[in-house]
Amino acid sequence: MPVSEDVPLTAFALELKHALSAIGPVLLLTSDNIKQRLGSAALDSIHEYRLSSWLGQQEDIHRIVLYQADSSLTPWTQRCIRQADCILIVGLGEQEPGVGELERMLESTAVRAQKQLVLLHREEGPAPARTVEWLNMRGWCSGHLHLCCPRRVFSRRSLPRLVEMYERLFQRPPDRHSDFSRLARVLTGNAIALVLGGGGARGCAQVGIIRALAECGIPVDMVGGTSIGAFMGALYAEERSYSQIRIRAKQWTEDMTSMMKTMLDLTYPITSMFSGAGFNSSICSVFKDRQIEDLWIPYFTITTDISASAMRVHTDGSLWRYVRASMSLSGYMPPLCDPKDGHLLMDGGYINNLPADVARSMGAKVVIAIDVGSRDETDLTNYGDALSGWWLLWKRWNPLATKVKVLNMAEIQTRLAYVCCVRQLEEVRNSDYCEYLRPPIDSYGTLDFGKFAEICEVGYQHGRTVFDIWRRSGVLEKMLQDRQGTSKMKAFNVLTCPSASFTDLAEIVSRIEPTKVAVVDEESDYLTECEEGLPDGPQEAYADFQSSPADGGSDSEEEPSLHHQHPSVAPPKPSVDAAPPWFSGQDGQRPPSDAP
Repeated sequence: MPVSEDVPLTAFALELKHALSAIGPVLLLTSDNIKQRLGSAALDSIHEYRLSSWLGQQEDIHRIVLYQADSSLTPWTQRCIRQADCILIVGLGEQEPGVGELERMLESTAVRAQKQLVLLHREEGPAPARTVEWLNMRGWCSGHLHLCCPRRVFSRRSLPRLVEMYERLFQRPPDRHSDFSRLARVLTGNAIALVLGGGGARGCAQVGIIRALAECGIPVDMVGGTSIGAFMGALYAEERSYSQIRIRAKQWTEDMTSMMKTMLDLTYPITSMFSGAGFNSSICSVFKDRQIEDLWIPYFTITTDISASAMRVHTDGSLWRYVRASMSLSGYMPPLCDPKDGHLLMDGGYINNLPADVARSMGAKVVIAIDVGSRDETDLTNYGDALSGWWLLWKRWNPLATKVKVLNMAEIQTRLAYVCCVRQLEEVRNSDYCEYLRPPIDSYGTLDFGKFAEICEVGYQHGRTVFDIWRRSGVLEKMLQDRQGTSKMKAFNVLTCPSASFTDLAEIVSRIEPTKVAVVDEESDYLTECEEGLPDGPQEAYADFQSSPADGGSDSEEEPSLHHQHPSVAPPKPSVDAAPPWFSGQDGQRPPSDAP
């Protein structure tokens, strides 16, 4: 559904059809091709039953059906809204935020379908901005996506030339890394999420793994992270280019190793050792005033709300503030006051250091989780029921004494803080939706930001090795497959008319032909030889076959439609008078041999 008439809706629908074709059979329906296939009167209210029946059959035999609405409120637009599981509101990101006439109608009606805002951007245009204004005008939207469109989407071709161009494009497989392919995976529940865990300087390895991801051809449709993972994930969601991610991450790590800036930020340690002003400045210099809503890829970050003793998931608002909040280690940085409600936010690692479960709850089919957290020492000394500090001091100072491994107070407090996180991490590692990675970075410390290049290379080499194993073992292929699987697609075996497909027959039955004036020959009261062969009883179901030839084209060659199977719209049960006997229930099985 377009926001305005300036939206290239036909090109958008064809582009989306191409992307969806990698997932399953797609059908694109417009008011024009409905009239061509079913007759010029097919959209009249008197033929509601036939149109509903035919559309129901298309949703049964296609994985996705895209309904392209008209630019105004026509009977076809109303039909599209009723049929849809998800309604895409398509606008131009370069235009001033506004609400279209169709949207006002949509808002005033009780439509239960999910509604998503899609903003189109030119390849050579600026980055997304002012998205929050678009969303504030549409409180009923459940989400949004930014699409960087190829130039052909905005080309000023006539409709026949546009269709001809896309017919040639359909001969090539779609680019799995394009934004339209991301939209296709999100709409069909096949999204792939990248989740980056916290771990200080060890998070530099995530930059190398991102490079390996790109080289291996693994697309990413959602990014989330905690602590340093929130920072690296935000860079990835904003840049989408490994080279730029590396440059910006390296510049920030150089700031983190500046002793002068660190000393200037020291304060009297009532709440924390540092005031946070210097750290705020370093984060803000990276992300400027960017909002989370303006990122190319859907993004979230995790913080610990110590005011409400709860986990917070941030999917909107000031990017640098929530990244900073997710990196606020207790004792080092003061909590950040949430600008929305004033709650105190701390490092998300205290409650969920690898939020793969959050990505799963947000619709991801597969989650690639990269863990860079520290591993606790478990080989500790058993000192009995009591412990003397003087004894420990003697053990440390005496070079001849046997060394003991005993936690100090700070280490005990840290382990207590991460107890909940450790349990959650084990659940994630054992889940069937998560692909867990941990590069060999245990030898690096939390503050080893000066070793950026070295840690990054470790992550890259580990990522290459793991992804190559995935490729050879079929993990990548499974990751990119449709979640419903081809085994669930309906197969129709029509024996009555072997030369026509099921779709051909459904279209023939549903076709509405213009009314013809009957010419009666009064001189003949005899039936022709052909008429004598027709069975007794109502002839309506056969009249359509006599008057309209079958369409030679198959549905797989028709235009696609943005709608997966509609669970609430079942094709009407056929009657003897209205449809031939192969019209069965939604399960696609033929009736018993004794069925009428």
